Amino acid sequence: MEGSSFGAGRAGAALDPVSFARRPQTLLRVASWVFSIAVFGPIVNEGYVNSDSGPELRCVFNGNAGACRFGVVLGLGAFLACAAFLLLDVRFQQISSVRDRRRAVLLDLGFSGLWSFLWFVGFCFLTNQWQRTAPGPGTTQAGDAARAAIAFSFFSILSWVALTVKALQRFRLGTDMSLFATEQLGTGAGQAYPGYPVGSGVEGTETYQSPPFTETLDTSPKGYQVPAY
Repeated sequence: MEGSSFGAGRAGAALDPVSFARRPQTLLRVASWVFSIAVFGPIVNEGYVNSDSGPELRCVFNGNAGACRFGVVLGLGAFLACAAFLLLDVRFQQISSVRDRRRAVLLDLGFSGLWSFLWFVGFCFLTNQWQRTAPGPGTTQAGDAARAAIAFSFFSILSWVALTVKALQRFRLGTDMSLFATEQLGTGAGQAYPGYPVGSGVEGTETYQSPPFTETLDTSPKGYQVPAY
């Protein structure tokens, strides 16, 4: 992308809300944000059911409390990260330092790649635990919540992988250093230096008739004769 720095224009330029909302990166962040709610929300609300042997609550995923905690932590982390990175995207246009922009893109790339992997692990973990869950009244009651968490974990894999690809594309775009040049350099790059004014005491090169110190010296001055001994 010509005239851009890591996918954004000149620093300090005004942000167009309509074009920003239509960007694929913005849509992916909003989708990932919604998917994260659809994962940890059902687990928090309906992921714990009464045990058959007592009044205590157990996780609907095979009674494994670690599965429920992992899903909640993963979804809540994605929820907060999407909100933070969405705010960073809004402020990204105002970042004037090339180094800071590069760090922001690298942070986005690293976090998106890490969370894509964690969503894959979470999807496999929740699916495995759900397959091992024995049928029962609690399982039937919270079955829809468990299946919703598993389904949106899979959708989260796709959305976060897409965010990783977008961050990698932004990093490969690099930066156009002309965006960060000073205004004086930008306006004076194509202008010639003015010459000396007439009568300033400095003569132009056209006033010289011959280079200095090039006249032939007369080694035998007139009127002088070498004495004979």
